[in-house]
Amino acid sequence: MDKNHTYAAIMAGGGGTRLWPLSRRNSPKQALKLIGDNSLFQSTVDRLEGFFPLERILVVTVAEQAEMLKAQAPDLPEENFLLEPAPRGTASVVGFAATVLHHRDPGAIMAVFPADHFIRNRDLFYHLLGTAFDVAENDYLVTLGITPTFPATGYGYIQRGEKLPEDFAYPVYNVARFKEKPQKEEAYEMSVRGGYSWNSGMFIWRTQTILSEIGRQMPGLKFALDEISASLASPELASVIQKVWLTLESETIDYGIMENAKKVAVLPASGLDWSDVGSWDSLFDVVLPNDADGNIVLNGKHIAENTQNSLVYGNGKKRLVVSIGVSDLVIVDSDDILLVAHRDQAQDVRKIVSRLKEENRDDYL
Repeated sequence: MDKNHTYAAIMAGGGGTRLWPLSRRNSPKQALKLIGDNSLFQSTVDRLEGFFPLERILVVTVAEQAEMLKAQAPDLPEENFLLEPAPRGTASVVGFAATVLHHRDPGAIMAVFPADHFIRNRDLFYHLLGTAFDVAENDYLVTLGITPTFPATGYGYIQRGEKLPEDFAYPVYNVARFKEKPQKEEAYEMSVRGGYSWNSGMFIWRTQTILSEIGRQMPGLKFALDEISASLASPELASVIQKVWLTLESETIDYGIMENAKKVAVLPASGLDWSDVGSWDSLFDVVLPNDADGNIVLNGKHIAENTQNSLVYGNGKKRLVVSIGVSDLVIVDSDDILLVAHRDQAQDVRKIVSRLKEENRDDYL
């Protein structure tokens, strides 16, 4: 692997509806300081800076979040922020970043990362990345899988096929199939059977390989990307992006490309200490300070009486949260909204967000 041709692209344009009411239009989840003193986005940049020079780290986000993210990572080059006119799913994000990188460096190999992941074991992370880039040089679309620790229904699953014959520094397998967010019974079966990984949403591939696969499976997206590519050196670039972007249908990279791609490999990672900080209940998977009853208190004051395994996120001000005789709750105080949810149903806050949109309650979005 020639590290001079390795790049990272951070997907940082999401709305984070499952972390509502803290994650809002003016304070998206990747800009929030949920764990420690840095935002999720800042932690991602810091983690990647241990492997990539800053000039080879790109950020794809929507225009309304760009200035906020630039302020949080002022050392990233201005030209490395790629702006979507509107969200169109992760397939378009990947294609946009691959198009720009391929124009800059036709030999580029890129790694794609969501902005909201927590990874404690950086040494293993860097080892996996080094191996993944070696695999990607052989024209594989590579994904990092996470060894399941419980029967999660909020993650997609990857079934491993046969081990690749090449002698890589970490075990690598062909992907037999992807299974999106299964029901509880199937999730349990896959988590205990073995041979399955959670789909982490982290991918590594040559820009030429992924663009060819987009052309084969998503010709409409490839047509738009070709128009953008032809205008990258033109003063009309912004207007070209605006024109073609709004014609795109929203699609994920998983459904649009990975499920039917021809040559896909997975590195099943165990021991990364990884969490997708995508919902309130996911914070229980991150090692955070808790009391003797398993309660986690963030950004506020809490008095508990006969309360177990609950998360309280305060508003950072004077208000005291008191809980008596409850367990497995998520309580979030964001000044104008108070959320109280059972831990098992915390991901359903996105249903509330949908209702607020339907009722034009923009003051709460």
